[in-house]
Amino acid sequence: MITGQTLRDAILSGANNIANQRTRVDELNVFPVPDGDTGTNMSMTIGAARAELEAMPDSCTVAEASKTAASAMLRGARGNSGVITSLLFRGFSKALKDKTEASSADLAAALQQGVEAAYKAVMKPTEGTILTVSRLAAEKAAECTELDVPAMWDATLQAGHAALDDTPNLLPVLKKAGVVDAGGQGIMLIFEGMKQVFDGGEIIAGAEVAAKPKVSSEAAGKGVFADDLMKVEDIKNGYCTQFLLHKDADASVTRLRAFLESNGDSVVVIEDDDVANCHVHTSDPGMMLSEAIKYGYLTNFKIENMHEQFLSRQAQGEGLKKQAAAEAADTGNEFTYAAVDNDRA
Repeated sequence: MITGQTLRDAILSGANNIANQRTRVDELNVFPVPDGDTGTNMSMTIGAARAELEAMPDSCTVAEASKTAASAMLRGARGNSGVITSLLFRGFSKALKDKTEASSADLAAALQQGVEAAYKAVMKPTEGTILTVSRLAAEKAAECTELDVPAMWDATLQAGHAALDDTPNLLPVLKKAGVVDAGGQGIMLIFEGMKQVFDGGEIIAGAEVAAKPKVSSEAAGKGVFADDLMKVEDIKNGYCTQFLLHKDADASVTRLRAFLESNGDSVVVIEDDDVANCHVHTSDPGMMLSEAIKYGYLTNFKIENMHEQFLSRQAQGEGLKKQAAAEAADTGNEFTYAAVDNDRA
């Protein structure tokens, strides 16, 4: 069994782990658009719960810790991957409601509820993404409920990593780029951070940056820089648009979601009693906002031009390639001089 304090600290540890390694996750990002922000969005999403979790007393229950995290993450969710991450943690809130402590079976049920909610929230679920990784991890968790929490979570991680390594076989764009799915990698980093606390360790420090982060693909860092992966004109719905809808009493978010799906893609909508976090890729952000405001008032706007993001990342990739070539040349010269010195000796 784990206490509320343990769950609170585990989520904080997961938040710090992905924050420390968010740039490398960004660099894996090729799907659905190679805009290089998956790690940042997931980090900001779970990080939105940090202050409220840190303020909770050690006597908190697992129900209180999970509800606090889920509520903060819903309001702070950013990007497609961030919204899905918040949905996974809403599963914890629902499954652990009214519970003081949590068993392996409770955590397995929490993961399953989160996965089911995530699949339902995505307009066109795509396998080979964070959805696949979290689903297969949750399925393994359900098979290991007789184990204690550390052992169950370890088995869950192993299944998640195996699923992550298989993502290029499920999604051709990943195989072409030579990377694993960025969102899948991000959720595994969060789960790894949680494992450290479940195993009895300390919260991973926020300032800690590993020299060699646990990234499953040796190709980490080249995803958004892959040659011929996508042309900027291939991005049809070029504005990543997100907002928080504070719902009117009679508002139908189902109708709003249908509108977003009819006029964009990458739609994910999550809600609680008062607010809905809406994410869509569209060619006309103004139309999305004009429709949404019919259902309540709007805050937390985020509109990003993915064409500009893509071109910026392309330019950054060219710079990195030149830097790598220069470093390789320098290394080659050093080896040449060493060989000459050895001959003389």
